[in-house]
Amino acid sequence: MFQPQDKDKLIEMYESLSSDAVRWGMPPYTRERLEEGWFRNLQNITAIAAFHGDKIVGHAQIFKFPHSRRKGTADLLTYIHQDFQGVGLGTAMLARLIELAKKEGLHRIGLQVVVDNKPAIHLYQKMGFKVEGVMKDAYFGGDGKYHDMLVMGLLLE
Repeated sequence: MFQPQDKDKLIEMYESLSSDAVRWGMPPYTRERLEEGWFRNLQNITAIAAFHGDKIVGHAQIFKFPHSRRKGTADLLTYIHQDFQGVGLGTAMLARLIELAKKEGLHRIGLQVVVDNKPAIHLYQKMGFKVEGVMKDAYFGGDGKYHDMLVMGLLLE
């Protein structure tokens, strides 16, 4: 589990991500953005971190929607440091996060992913997520072009 006292290590991980590692993400991942966004909303977040020694090399979390109309639903994000991609860390982290979501009684986890992010899509499908729709030209990439995004979901029942 991610602990609030580890926030500086998480910031260090995000600051060390290569441009390739965040190519399909939503940078910048600065101290200010993390402090104002994620760290101020910890009551609605279930987060885990993977460590290598004393450094965080992976981070995954679900944002639980607090509104009563979104009861039991959450959105997912996952980032793995470029030096630890392709070794099964994402699979292990996502399996643990799904297990925690089930224990918390969540009904559904959703996500959005750029269609060009094939490794992430493969991981999500392997973990049971289904494509629910396509958002056309919804992501403006660093390449100066618009890209489609997939809406994916996993029912936890």
